[in-house]
Amino acid sequence: MSILIHNIGILGGILPEGTERLAGTEMAQFATIRDAYLLTYKGAIIDFGTMRDDTGTEAQNYRAALGNDSIQQIDARGGAVLPCWCDAHTHIVYAGSREGEFTDKIRGLSYAEIAARGGGILNSADLLHRTSEEDLYAQAMQRLDDMHRSGTGCVEIKSGYGLNTDDELKMLRVIREMKRHSKVKIMSTFLGAHAVGRAYTGRQAAYVDLVVNEMIPAVGREGLADFIDVFCDQGFFTPDETRRILRAGAEWGMRPKIHACELADSGGVRVGVEMNALSVDHLESMADADIELLRASHTIPTALPGTSFFLNMPYAPARKMIDRGLAVAIASDSNPGSTPSGDMKFVCSLACIKQRLQPAEALNAATINGAAAMGLSRDYGSITVGKQARLTITRPIPSIDYIPYAYTEPLIVDTL
Repeated sequence: MSILIHNIGILGGILPEGTERLAGTEMAQFATIRDAYLLTYKGAIIDFGTMRDDTGTEAQNYRAALGNDSIQQIDARGGAVLPCWCDAHTHIVYAGSREGEFTDKIRGLSYAEIAARGGGILNSADLLHRTSEEDLYAQAMQRLDDMHRSGTGCVEIKSGYGLNTDDELKMLRVIREMKRHSKVKIMSTFLGAHAVGRAYTGRQAAYVDLVVNEMIPAVGREGLADFIDVFCDQGFFTPDETRRILRAGAEWGMRPKIHACELADSGGVRVGVEMNALSVDHLESMADADIELLRASHTIPTALPGTSFFLNMPYAPARKMIDRGLAVAIASDSNPGSTPSGDMKFVCSLACIKQRLQPAEALNAATINGAAAMGLSRDYGSITVGKQARLTITRPIPSIDYIPYAYTEPLIVDTL
């Protein structure tokens, strides 16, 4: 089936074929055209251009498509059409909620203090253990549907609230079902090393053995994960443990992604670069030396400003990373404890307000670079002929800058 979207006020996020990420000063350009149309065929973008010209190939293509009764017509009514958000870091498969910890934070407890008391990730693991696969799927699909309506078209989803083999597999099987039934493009990540399971309290080395010798082979045999992740940070997993786990995952075809430097300068960025990780995420406590390491690599730094907002902690130095030439991505980190929101529009606003990104930089970080941080940017993340037509349509807006500026206004009217 072909679809013609016409009467587009602003068509934004246009990139040439072959562009898979934007770095440094490139991120300041979010190319647009006004009074536009876009044509798709079998889910891919095949043409776009300006509607109003009376001459040229673009006008001829538009008029031919408009007069073709076999092409579905969508009137954008002067709204903007953009590539969908590409959210490269989420934990949306979980059971219940953790609003009790929200009040603990208000009383002054830190994320690390809550975790040290046996809360945080372990609380989610306890509840997930008691929740059936069917209920877990229903809860996660509701969250994903909400994210899709708010403009997310590609998403990475992690396990990590199981912390034993059976429950980690349960989470990843739920993600597999979500892949089968959702319009959203989903990438799955095994995060058995999110924390040490309660049964292994005080025996972290034995838990790492479990992850390496039992969990990873079980995940690999079922082909349940595209990536493998480790929470390499103070109070969680060490750089040496992280290397061991990532090497074991790589033997089963899972490319590394790392939680790094959220709570301290943990050495996680160095491990990520050494292991050719697709991305290193969080980075709230990263050192300047880490930026230099990333400059010499293909690993994408992914900032999670929603986490800093919700936990009232420092923000990753995204402005400094871009100024030093890096290709920065931003993601929601949607999860029950530290960021219970998958609203990528708000994430863009936070990146602008708190991390000093220009609107164009934030939009690129949330689209083409987010896709790159999932290994998807050949097919997603921009308006480019040949890419998948995962698109959002907004109500009429005066400019692209209005999107992060109007930080609570619901702008999106449709998501394709």
